[in-house]
Amino acid sequence: MSCSPFDLRDYLFGELAENERRQVDLHLRSCGGCHEDFDRLRVTHASLMSLRDEELPQRIGFVSDKIFEPSPVRRAWQALWGSSGRLGFASATMLSAALVVFTFFRPVAPVLPAADNARIEAAVAKRVGAAVAQAVSESEQRQSRKTAELLTAAEHRYQKQQQYVEQLAESISVLEKESNVRETLLARSDLGASR
Repeated sequence: MSCSPFDLRDYLFGELAENERRQVDLHLRSCGGCHEDFDRLRVTHASLMSLRDEELPQRIGFVSDKIFEPSPVRRAWQALWGSSGRLGFASATMLSAALVVFTFFRPVAPVLPAADNARIEAAVAKRVGAAVAQAVSESEQRQSRKTAELLTAAEHRYQKQQQYVEQLAESISVLEKESNVRETLLARSDLGASR
């Protein structure tokens, strides 16, 4: 940053009046900081002036140039998708071709005689019956296991409750005995006091 009263760039480019130029000359001789700034400006200016001038391009390519045109296949594809009439015609043509191919090349399913149908139905009924019987037996086994588990758990709870009731009965009988003993002692102490 220069402490000169004038801009050093103007001094470098020779845009100052003669008396202002003399003032900047005197200031640059006496101020080292401004002298360094001016030297840096002069080196930058010399570097920029050493670069060669390049010509600007005369013409910019336009979309209408042959370089930017799409290939014939791409233009045909875009024309097909861009027109609803062409797209509808192409779809109808493809559907017609698929119907013709399907008509001539579809496989023919064999027709089973009535006796075979009865045999197949019997086999299916047998398989279904076996599958149902197996499912029922598995379900019954699961249910019986679950019932046994529930009964075991209920018996276990009942035994715990019975033990709890027995403990309560013992505690009550002990309390009753203690109560009787106290009453007896009180009665004796009352008799002894009245004598």
